[in-house]
Amino acid sequence: MIEIICQNTNTRDSFPLGTSLLQIANEMGVKTTHPILGAFVNNKLKELSYHIYKPKTIEFIDITHPDGMRMYFRSLSFVLQKAVDDILPGKRLRIEHAISKGYYCEIEGLQNTIEIDTVFAICNRMKEIIQDDVPFTRNEILSTEAIKLFEESGLKEKALLFKSRPQLYSSVYSLNGNIDYFYGFLVPSTGYLKTFDLVKYYDGMLLRMPKSSNPTECEGILIQDKLFEVFQEYKNWASILNVRFIGNINEIVNEKKHSNLIKISEALQEKKVGYIADTICQRPSHPKLILISGPSSSGKTTFAQRLGIQLQVAGLKPVTLSLDNYFVNRNQTPMDENGDFDFEAIEALDVNLLNENLRDLFSGKEINLPKFSFQTGERFYDGTTLKIDDKTIVIAEGIHALNPKLTYKLEDAIKYKIYVSALTTVSLDNHNRIPTTDTRLVRRIIRDYKYRGYSAIDTINRWPSVRNGEEKNIFPYQENADVMFNTAVHYELGVLKTYAEPILREVPSNTAAYREAVRLLKFFSYMVPIPDDEVPPTSILREFLGGSSFKY
Repeated sequence: MIEIICQNTNTRDSFPLGTSLLQIANEMGVKTTHPILGAFVNNKLKELSYHIYKPKTIEFIDITHPDGMRMYFRSLSFVLQKAVDDILPGKRLRIEHAISKGYYCEIEGLQNTIEIDTVFAICNRMKEIIQDDVPFTRNEILSTEAIKLFEESGLKEKALLFKSRPQLYSSVYSLNGNIDYFYGFLVPSTGYLKTFDLVKYYDGMLLRMPKSSNPTECEGILIQDKLFEVFQEYKNWASILNVRFIGNINEIVNEKKHSNLIKISEALQEKKVGYIADTICQRPSHPKLILISGPSSSGKTTFAQRLGIQLQVAGLKPVTLSLDNYFVNRNQTPMDENGDFDFEAIEALDVNLLNENLRDLFSGKEINLPKFSFQTGERFYDGTTLKIDDKTIVIAEGIHALNPKLTYKLEDAIKYKIYVSALTTVSLDNHNRIPTTDTRLVRRIIRDYKYRGYSAIDTINRWPSVRNGEEKNIFPYQENADVMFNTAVHYELGVLKTYAEPILREVPSNTAAYREAVRLLKFFSYMVPIPDDEVPPTSILREFLGGSSFKY
């Protein structure tokens, strides 16, 4: 008999060796708001079929937990793959990226775009598979055998990933004769996946997911045409460079050809920055104010400086206006729902003063620039002034830059709005996408550790609050942008791996942050490290790694 501590019920009990998590949940009477999907065992995520052989501390999770939602999405992806194989034999499902509150998917091998009737047929087949409540089975087999299975099933990019990732054994899932591999665990059976939808979207399909706040309903479809266009542009670049999958990049690194990949990736990005600068200058009357916004760790600051250089090449004189200097005094800062200062609310900025300063600048007046002391929490003036001429263009960068309230007194004709984010377009394989949020989180972990004195625990624990702020203050306004810029580079995950792994390994196993650290370490296990010696000092990555030639 072994002792089990259940965090859901705050109770202890003893069970025979080899008892499954599902049995433990039933016998301990664990109740969650929605069906239990998995559990953290000593802060490591496990499936409900997992058997216990030592004393453990367990927390069961449902779909309202981020890892529960990930399990749900992976499992639903496998059902979609099976349905596509049944309706369109010989065709391959490709899950591209998150968009419009769902996941954009395409079918390889179709001569034309997918028809609505075909999407309906695939969706109905998914419902049949879910109705049948078919179990997902997982087997640990030799990696050499897994590679052979994937090659025989036409899943060549999975085989390539396994070839470039030396490991003796690998997990292979099966569902009614179909096999697949997933970066993470699945729910016990298809019957758990009752809420979803599949609709036609552009040339492919949109897999709609349940709301985390109300999993009995699907998320509403949010129109994000500009974001979709950027994803497609960078996907095309990845195809041209043959780096759509991590296995492709691992091959390049193993063959010592990563130097060229770095050069091309950086050149493509610089070409895009130059294109944006040219677009600004080619307007009949060039904009006077450039507004740059984007979520945390997108590289907004480096992008703004690189854009400034390109604007100088075009004959303009860019100046930067720091929105941080327009914070209201601390005693006027709004409070959040927890009673803490909400520095990310737009009300934390003196919007009226900002608009007055900008209007005075654009009318030819000289202004006194405010400064803000984060130590005292008060605004002050140190005599710094600013005056501009017809060749000057003001760059303002911050989370609220695309919110119309920020510059409500200025006419739209003088503004040029840019949305910046690290939109990861490289995938592990056709069914395992790499979330953009993971790339940004890793960037932030590295930067916080190197420059701000924060441990990975601090950054991971703070991340949900950061994400909530982005959902409230940034994402609703991203489609207001005149142009979007992707700061992700195709080679970056291999470079980030070298920096991130030692930091993540410092997270103790008895902390809640250990769960996320384990997930990210598993994520990096698929990648061959890339040395950073050829990453240029002007690269956006240098904002996080160090060694930048820009001043921050």
